[in-house]
Amino acid sequence: MGRIKTIWLFFLLHTVCSHVRAAADTTIQLVPQKNIPGSYTDFYVDGLNNIYLIDQNNRVKKLDSRYDSAAVFDDVRRYGDIYSLDVSNPLKQVVYYRDFSTLLILDRFLSPRNTIDLRNAGILQVKAVSTSYDNNYWIFDELDAKIKKLDDNGNVLLESADFRVLFSEEFNPSSIIDNDGLLYLYDVKNGWLIFDYYGAFKQRVQLKGWKDVQVENKNLLGHDGTYLYISYPAALSIQQIKTNINLASALKIQKKGNKFFVLTKEGLSIFSLQ
Repeated sequence: MGRIKTIWLFFLLHTVCSHVRAAADTTIQLVPQKNIPGSYTDFYVDGLNNIYLIDQNNRVKKLDSRYDSAAVFDDVRRYGDIYSLDVSNPLKQVVYYRDFSTLLILDRFLSPRNTIDLRNAGILQVKAVSTSYDNNYWIFDELDAKIKKLDDNGNVLLESADFRVLFSEEFNPSSIIDNDGLLYLYDVKNGWLIFDYYGAFKQRVQLKGWKDVQVENKNLLGHDGTYLYISYPAALSIQQIKTNINLASALKIQKKGNKFFVLTKEGLSIFSLQ
């Protein structure tokens, strides 16, 4: 098959459906640390605690860990609305324009360095995009129902088997997360699927209805507007967390270390764990 290799040969043999057991509820107090007022539609935080704020005009403003302005991306005319931004590599940000099936690669100064038109690879419908551990790109092709790995030229390096053959449910993940040696896919209706980098299917965790999902140290994070959740797949357990902030009014929540970033209509607020 040339460079396109099917790597999920043992997919069915390794299927594990995990039903997690609930741990005791925990209550945490979050202390306000910083407020960044403004009208933002989205935000992201990288591993160096740089913050990327997206405004209603699709401008991206980068703040460093001291909340000082570090860069601005304002080339907003070519591709329309930003669908997502991947900042898992602080030196290379991936802006995804879903309407144009285009990845725009930025450097750490938010200057364009490469453009990948997914349509050239025959990929027309994608929601989930992530940078891979080896500096390539993971996507989930919704029409083919396959995970695909692309290089900087848009060539397909790897692809999975058809999910419609492998699963009785219709999986359509909205998130792909490459973290600490594993690949995580999340579908709000069906929960988590976990793979290794060689394509072996590791685990399924049936936690549905989560928002703003993350993976931290191989633990699964999210919330439902009422509680924060941390799932520990290795132990098949989940922790339900109450907090003093109003999760229901949050547009987005992200955790980094002992900090919680909460976006509301008024701006972005940063809290620390007491």
